[in-house]
Amino acid sequence: MSYKVRLQFFEGPLDLLLFLIRKEKIDIYNIPISMITEQYLSYLELLKLLDLNIAGEFLVMAATLMHIKSKMLLPPDENEEEEDQEDPRDELVRRLLEYKRYKEAATQLQAMKDKSREVFFRSGNGEKESVIIDGEEYFEASLFDLIGAFRKILKSVPKEKFHEIIKSKFTVSDKIHVIYHLLADKPKIYFSELFMAAESKDEIIAIFLAVLELIKLKEIIVAQKSYFEEIEIVRNPELVEAGREAGGPVDNET
Repeated sequence: MSYKVRLQFFEGPLDLLLFLIRKEKIDIYNIPISMITEQYLSYLELLKLLDLNIAGEFLVMAATLMHIKSKMLLPPDENEEEEDQEDPRDELVRRLLEYKRYKEAATQLQAMKDKSREVFFRSGNGEKESVIIDGEEYFEASLFDLIGAFRKILKSVPKEKFHEIIKSKFTVSDKIHVIYHLLADKPKIYFSELFMAAESKDEIIAIFLAVLELIKLKEIIVAQKSYFEEIEIVRNPELVEAGREAGGPVDNET
């Protein structure tokens, strides 16, 4: 598939690690490095499969995790006192905590800025933006939330369908139109609904890239009621309201 999505909101390797730590309910001070490395590499393979623009820092972090894992497998140095031996994870934990504090501070500053403008977004839980959809509070899903949901969908696809070789007849542009039509008929749709009738791996990937493209264009919002719940997709309420005020069609066909 030659279509590539360049994402302005693309998050970095520390975001992915924090996402995995939260998802697996891991103590950040006692990271099971073998498990987190396996999960990280699994997500990295999905990013490569989707042909996203992976920054070199993702590969550097993969190498760092592998290095820490190998150091932890080595027997302790008999010439050093146990209390003097440094935990190979210490530097990674320090970086994660520092980055987490930075993210939380940035979110709070953005919330203050948004509040002063009285815009659609408002402050969330210190890590995610919260949005109001039809009077209910949701949390915006991150790129890694989407990747995680996409991973589950790929796992649920029968192997014969996944490996079936079919001449690709699906394009990202086609799938964008399909999503527009679905949202014209229903106010919101579940992310998983988009893939129910998919016939091949190429079609599944085309649908996922269409979702990313619509997010980049700010045409849709992907949100969750709480962390790791099913992702819901709605039209960007600001665009819908702007369409109503202009007296134009709400479904915004392209």
